[in-house]
Amino acid sequence: MPHTTESGVRIYYETDGRGTVDGTETVVFLGDFGLGPWQWAWQAGALAGPFRTVVPTTRGAGRSDAPPGPYEIDDLVADVEAVLSAVGADSAHVVGAGLGGHVAIHAARRLGRVDRLVLLGTAASPSAYDPGALAADPNDPDAVRESLTAGLTEEFRTARSETVDRIVDWRTAEDAPPAVWEAQADAVTDATDWLYEVTDETLVVHGADDAVVPAAAGERLADDLPRGEFHAVPDAGHLVGVEAARPVNDRLHAFLGE
Repeated sequence: MPHTTESGVRIYYETDGRGTVDGTETVVFLGDFGLGPWQWAWQAGALAGPFRTVVPTTRGAGRSDAPPGPYEIDDLVADVEAVLSAVGADSAHVVGAGLGGHVAIHAARRLGRVDRLVLLGTAASPSAYDPGALAADPNDPDAVRESLTAGLTEEFRTARSETVDRIVDWRTAEDAPPAVWEAQADAVTDATDWLYEVTDETLVVHGADDAVVPAAAGERLADDLPRGEFHAVPDAGHLVGVEAARPVNDRLHAFLGE
């Protein structure tokens, strides 16, 4: 099981795909508040092959260590840099969701190792986030299932009940406990005043029916980024990469493959 260590904290990650001939086309997926790596099952597999995919597990979740909080954004950015070094990537495209999108913005500003950015359900200001809406104790499957009402539309939950069942199983196995959700939420800082410094080409993807981060906040984020592009996905909630996997993956291929 591949791990890397940052300041004594072991971060678990998984890789797939070979990328280009010289191995430089790497895509790193950064996870949302409290969620395990299951959340990238729809995207990482679809991109592996033309890209080398790297899926770290955010500190506090899954097989990564869970040091006591609160966490700092510097900790999470350092974790990303440690994983990049562990896989031998001088630079990478970064796809982040929610908290992971926020970390991606900071990484792009600080590390100089980010190529293109894709931000799902992400905002610049902590006031736009309601991570508690999707939080649940992974030891309580009923609470996990109920919390998905904040992440997935009713239409999806009804039509794709078997998928919802699998997500509940994955969340109970991989998600972080409530204390870690709070520790991760503490790491979010306001990026509004310095977004102009993030000059990487950025695609902001947002479910139009997002109940965790309003779509308007994602649109503002794209507007404030010098090279930001906003893409709203109709009839999708916060877990837009799950609900609208095919159109989201098509957009990722087109954007990262340019």
